[in-house]
Amino acid sequence: MRIRFKLNGREVEAEVEPNTLLLNLLREQFHLTGAKYGCGIGECGACTVLLDGEPILSCLTLAVEVDGREVTTIEGLAGDGELHPLQRAFLEEGAVQCGFCTPGMILTAKALLEENPNPSEDEIREYLKGNLCRCTGYVNIVKAVKKAAEEMAG
Repeated sequence: MRIRFKLNGREVEAEVEPNTLLLNLLREQFHLTGAKYGCGIGECGACTVLLDGEPILSCLTLAVEVDGREVTTIEGLAGDGELHPLQRAFLEEGAVQCGFCTPGMILTAKALLEENPNPSEDEIREYLKGNLCRCTGYVNIVKAVKKAAEEMAG
């Protein structure tokens, strides 16, 4: 099947099998490796991307489902050579350790801040509960989201 969709702001097309996973399409055909294969069953969030602004698990999403839609990966978040406020805050707050979960965390946090520009710590933790991190106790991740929220609010 031929699909067409917007990927990180630009129109693209791809030839896919009906059972091709979005994660595999992104990594293998478009060489976008920010989304990671973690668990393969939708439990860890390492494969999170945004579909029409909503976080989805690309390891559970068929590529054909994005036809005519918009996909954003971590590679599409920065603009004009500048890091997105969430990316910058994750670096400044030490919320990046091994980095495996970071793209999914950041994209999920972006969706949260679009919905709720001033979330409480509990709201951040609740929203991010589907993104697992084996390196941290989430304290710096929550701090980074709060910092980015403040910066984005102006």
